[in-house]
Amino acid sequence: MNSKELTKRIITSIPLILLLGFSFYYSYVLIITLIIVSFVSWFEFKVLINKIFKKKSFILLINFLILIYIAMFSSIVYFGILQENFKINILYLFLVCIFSDIGGLLFGKTFKGKKLTKISPNKTISGSIGSFMMSMSLVPLFYFYFNNKFSNLLDLILISILVSFFCQIGDLFVSFLKRKAKVKDTSNILPGHGGLLDRIDGILIAIPLGIMVWEILKVI
Repeated sequence: MNSKELTKRIITSIPLILLLGFSFYYSYVLIITLIIVSFVSWFEFKVLINKIFKKKSFILLINFLILIYIAMFSSIVYFGILQENFKINILYLFLVCIFSDIGGLLFGKTFKGKKLTKISPNKTISGSIGSFMMSMSLVPLFYFYFNNKFSNLLDLILISILVSFFCQIGDLFVSFLKRKAKVKDTSNILPGHGGLLDRIDGILIAIPLGIMVWEILKVI
């Protein structure tokens, strides 16, 4: 990634981060955001699936299942944020995903090194390590600042590691689909980023699984 592309990415990230922040405090912004994200990401998934498969009945089935999953994801996020006692947990999960993505990008471009997998030639082992490290950097901040909320340090560490892992799996899954569809990006809707799905691929998997892990840890 050259400096021009990186600048585009940073400029595009600013309004996206602001939108995320407003979504946590204004329900109408949250609803509008989730509707737009759901529709655009499903459409981008649909384009990939249509390029990969030929059998119409199978394409319809896959697109329907993806639509159901995205609708479930949006519902989980919406009702999770509406719960005041769980809002900060959802925020933490989103930040872990964001930091995981940033860590993978920075460490991967800085240290390069051995490729992580053939699925995505841009993914490196150093980038994967960076994803985990950047995600873990949030632990002390949230543990000490929200000590009354996150009283179990080990749970916070475990969740950070697992959510970063889920993020990377989601990223690789969409990379695999793009490779099969023979496209670089899911679309060009976001300058410097590609498609919306290129940015939230990890989040789509990590947030629901992260919430599930959090609920399991509560009863252990």
